[in-house]
Amino acid sequence: MELTFLGHATWLVRTGGKTLVIDPFLTGNPTAGTTPQDIDCDFVLITHAHGDHIGDAEEILRRTGATAITTNEIAVDLEQKGFQAHGMHLGGRREFPFGSVKLVVALHGSGIAGGHACGFLIESEGKKLYHAGDTALTTDMQLLRDVWGPIDIALLPVGSYFTMDVEDAAVATRFIAPRTVVPMHYDTFPLIHADLERFKSEVRRQSPETDVVIMPPGSSRTF
Repeated sequence: MELTFLGHATWLVRTGGKTLVIDPFLTGNPTAGTTPQDIDCDFVLITHAHGDHIGDAEEILRRTGATAITTNEIAVDLEQKGFQAHGMHLGGRREFPFGSVKLVVALHGSGIAGGHACGFLIESEGKKLYHAGDTALTTDMQLLRDVWGPIDIALLPVGSYFTMDVEDAAVATRFIAPRTVVPMHYDTFPLIHADLERFKSEVRRQSPETDVVIMPPGSSRTF
């Protein structure tokens, strides 16, 4: 499983012979060195419909013919616009050609009427990847450790203001107990500046068994 961080909460995931892009916010993202035209993918995963997450999804779907995986309300909206989409609800799991996707709780706004935000638990190539989306700290994260785990990679927001801050994200790491945690959703705008050294020190203090990996935008890593 290869992950490429494209800035903010946007990730390119190559796994199971397929390419996924998660929350494709590229246009207007000052940390992204990638444009929507650079993205060639099979699936577009969308945690919620705020502009800094749904981002360039429609343009990518239109150009590539990819399939969206998202919450039901967003999926219905995309299908009405002529796109292919799989709409799911919290707690649901579905098998795809690359592996499975489970929608998990994210405490955040939806960006669409009647909808909800979500995180994704992706299982592929013997790995479990958790993309938290935008969320506050919640004890539900312990399910990732006690019921759905063990989690290999956790991608957690740390920028505060709209999501967890570094202290809460360190507690989330303790709740989840992943093998590796990677911070995201920080420093895109001044409001969400994060002290990553503080995050690393808090994780090491509370969860010394978890490896903290900082991935600059544009970098890739194989897990």
